[in-house]
Amino acid sequence: MSDHDAHLLRALHDEHAEALYAHALRLVNGDRQRAEDLVQETLLRAWRHPESLDPRRGSVRGWLFTTARNLAIDAWRRRSTRVGEVYTDELPEPPETVDEAERAVEAWTVAEALNRLSPSHREVLVECFYQGRSVAEAAARLGVPPGTVKSRTHYALRSLRLVLAEMGVTG
Repeated sequence: MSDHDAHLLRALHDEHAEALYAHALRLVNGDRQRAEDLVQETLLRAWRHPESLDPRRGSVRGWLFTTARNLAIDAWRRRSTRVGEVYTDELPEPPETVDEAERAVEAWTVAEALNRLSPSHREVLVECFYQGRSVAEAAARLGVPPGTVKSRTHYALRSLRLVLAEMGVTG
């Protein structure tokens, strides 16, 4: 690193580090170590890509904040995709066997409850839950706006819970 680069990096740090640290601290929910790492990595990226800091391309602080945010998101994604290993001396519980008779009774009960709903509530539940359609797809098939599908789904589920409760279904 040349003296000129070092001077520019020091000036960048002096001008933006405090605000960048406060921003990073919010991004990592108060974890000071992770916030310091974010600031350091952000400034390192600025040093590696000085063309990004050209004021004609936009706010330098905006670029720094956006870079810090993207780094925080990337770190969160890396952590969330790692599956922790679990070591134990015990075997896991065997899966419960599916009682086909119980499944048939549940299906009959739900079908009966659906039949007790209004036609508009029944059709929106069938489209969204049984046919697996999105709100937009259900709206197109039913010929109603997407907002109507959303509100009908809300009220249909509420009505379905009441009908199932009247039928003695709990839980």
